[in-house]
Amino acid sequence: MMRRWGIVITVFYAVIVVALLGPGLALFAGHPLQDVTSLYTSWVLWVWVVLLVAGEALLLFLSVDTSRRRLRPRQHILLSVLTGGVLFALLSAGAIWSIDAALFGDDSRLVPSSDWGSVAAWGGLWALWGWVFWVYLKKRSDGLHKILSWLLRGSVLELLVAVPCHVLVRQREECSAPIVSGFGIVTGIAIMLLSFGPGVLFLYRRRLESYRKPGTPGD
Repeated sequence: MMRRWGIVITVFYAVIVVALLGPGLALFAGHPLQDVTSLYTSWVLWVWVVLLVAGEALLLFLSVDTSRRRLRPRQHILLSVLTGGVLFALLSAGAIWSIDAALFGDDSRLVPSSDWGSVAAWGGLWALWGWVFWVYLKKRSDGLHKILSWLLRGSVLELLVAVPCHVLVRQREECSAPIVSGFGIVTGIAIMLLSFGPGVLFLYRRRLESYRKPGTPGD
């Protein structure tokens, strides 16, 4: 039953990201509605979509299926670390690039000038966050719970950074800077939504497990 809910939540999240947050990025960047469809021709957008949806699916099925798959702790921790690292890399990139756009506008110093540069920057941040998670979580049994908690807090913090930066760059009527800060806002919203799905299933699973324990009400 919980596996089915995991599939439903993943599909619903994918629809939100592709149908709403993708066009939302174009609108934040100041593009007219008729140009929104051209956004879907960018392969970088689809890399972003795949990372988000894959992260949602992995977090959900790590929480739903670990008892059935009987994964060894090392595999479970490594997969959680890699997934959390990817999502925090997206959040970090959004925050750093938004600040850079607010300070330097179209003459930004840290925003990559090419699509491959963006992917390389994500990869570097992924490696950094993956190492941080590995060091912190390798001796803990509640690693996935911690990652979900950090993702929710990190998305709120990222929005607190990206939204003021976006307001600032839009007032200056620059060309590229609103795209950067808009990416920060949309990424923060996406990962905030992402963290709710696994969190809800965690609570649901805990309640079901409490009913199965001897001596609890309802046995």
